[in-house]
Amino acid sequence: MARKTTPLSDAEIRSAKTKDKLYSLYDGEGLELRISAAGNKSWLFRYVRPHVKKSNYIKIGSYPETSLAQARKARAEYRELIAKEIDPQKWLDAKNDRIRNEISSTLAEVAEQWFAIKFTKVTPRHAANIKTTFTMHLFPTLGNWPVNELTAPVVIRELKPLEAAGKHETVTRACQRMNELMTWCVNTGIIQHNPLAGIKAAFIAAQSTHMPTIKPEQLPELMRTLHYAQIRIVTRCLIEWQLHTMVRPSEAARTRWCEIDIENMLWTIPPERMKQKREHQVPLTEQTLALLDYMRPISSKSEFLFPADRNLGKSACSETANRALRRMGYAGILVSHGLRALASTTLNEQGFDHDVIEAALAHQDKNQVRSAYNRATYIERRRKLMEWWSNHIEEAATGKMIISGKAGLKVV
Repeated sequence: MARKTTPLSDAEIRSAKTKDKLYSLYDGEGLELRISAAGNKSWLFRYVRPHVKKSNYIKIGSYPETSLAQARKARAEYRELIAKEIDPQKWLDAKNDRIRNEISSTLAEVAEQWFAIKFTKVTPRHAANIKTTFTMHLFPTLGNWPVNELTAPVVIRELKPLEAAGKHETVTRACQRMNELMTWCVNTGIIQHNPLAGIKAAFIAAQSTHMPTIKPEQLPELMRTLHYAQIRIVTRCLIEWQLHTMVRPSEAARTRWCEIDIENMLWTIPPERMKQKREHQVPLTEQTLALLDYMRPISSKSEFLFPADRNLGKSACSETANRALRRMGYAGILVSHGLRALASTTLNEQGFDHDVIEAALAHQDKNQVRSAYNRATYIERRRKLMEWWSNHIEEAATGKMIISGKAGLKVV
């Protein structure tokens, strides 16, 4: 018959004397108080590890800092784990790792880890925008906060001044990016849940705004202004190229000579330079080919059709056309991205097939099957659309020869 252990009492523990060697007092069910020759008293829990069936000790604490009642409470917790076939030692290790992780993981630290992964999936420009959101609006006040201490009220309080300043789009982006980071923290085990889910509801929603553009009937005036504008010839050509091809500002500014197929009258933009990350083909017209002929003596030694002003090894900036338009008197009236809207409005008013127009603008069709079909079959129909559009632009110049005029070229 197993010997029954008599539970310890506080008086017995306090009066326990040191001996020449280490010894223990037993409270039963694995709990013991070990007393060293130096007089130190430590609570230990002895048990047989589940699965491996080996004896193991867990230190609960020192006496009197850890009382008898506290030691018995820890023993009860460990025995409950063992009953569930859970090793208390492994459970403690995992708990301590989690606590250390949460304490040492500040917003700035985990953000850098997330950046290393996130930035492999986005363009350098988008990566820079994400980092700016954190470095300008979040790190200054929240960067040293452990992420497990970030709550919705804390983050909302820090973003409210931006809302008060009318920077609603910035607030929206900050909420989105913080949520994405916190979800990553949950998935990687840094925190247990995302406390910031839904914080954007605490702010005024950003109102979508359309890019400033002009009406179709104002195109002749734009062409006359461009004709007389005191701007660099490369910038003038860039604006015309974007107007004729209907591409986005960055796609136009970074056009490479190697992307141009003169024989087949086709410009192929690779996926990495497109917003939707899909290759886009632009049928070229007589006017755009003439513009290429004009640019060849200027930039043929560069990789780029429109090189930077002082460095042939770099392309023109995507903001180059916008700056020129502002100098031409179109501040608040027209931006370079608005040239796409001008083309879309004009072509729709002329009765061109809406799907062909959308394909020419490289807009994403929500129906993936239809999108693939359109990309494969619309190229010839888009050629006719582009020819009409280039001719329309030339006619809008009211008889004055512009750089891409098909009847001849002259510097203006």
